[in-house]
Amino acid sequence: MREPRSRWADIAGDDAGERYAERFARLAESGADTHGEARLCAELLPPGARVLDAGCGTGRVAIRLAELGYDCVGVDLDASMLDVARRAAPRLPWILADLSDLGDGEDHAVRKGGSFDMVVAAGNVIPLLAPGTEARAVAGLAALLRPGGLLVSGFGLDTAHLPLASATVTLADYDDWCRASGLTPLRRLATWDGAPYDGGGYAVSVHTRTAA
Repeated sequence: MREPRSRWADIAGDDAGERYAERFARLAESGADTHGEARLCAELLPPGARVLDAGCGTGRVAIRLAELGYDCVGVDLDASMLDVARRAAPRLPWILADLSDLGDGEDHAVRKGGSFDMVVAAGNVIPLLAPGTEARAVAGLAALLRPGGLLVSGFGLDTAHLPLASATVTLADYDDWCRASGLTPLRRLATWDGAPYDGGGYAVSVHTRTAA
């Protein structure tokens, strides 16, 4: 049976890469902080750690972490976004793959370099997955982590923080998927800058894979 189309593809089409890159270039030129996600990740693990940028888009987070000394891999389903990432950082591995279909086999391109110390899913990755694939995607990401590794994910919980007509994922949903995948919650923040979560419409969640 054919998998449902991702919500990201529904709202962005198949050629969003250049538009997305231009948007963040304008933000950076205006003086906006465009590296909050990478900064938080760098606070959680030291340089040299192996990081998967899941739903990496144009590679903004992975490229910044690589500049800081992390061993980064990017994976995304949108080929137009990966085209931009490859031009910006041709030496980093950029993999075209569906997060809900990472599989269990060691021959999958994402798995060939071994397990990760961290998987980061920034930019509303989880709510923009294809409907019904979210639990499978979380399980696949969790399986890529070494024991003690971290899954860090930030996403909107209401329409003010999502490019969608309605919210698709609750924190209870997400915590259930993480728990079923062998992950334990560590921290919940309101922003990538580290503000404590206060029940608002955006949350950054840090979970760890239970050590064997």
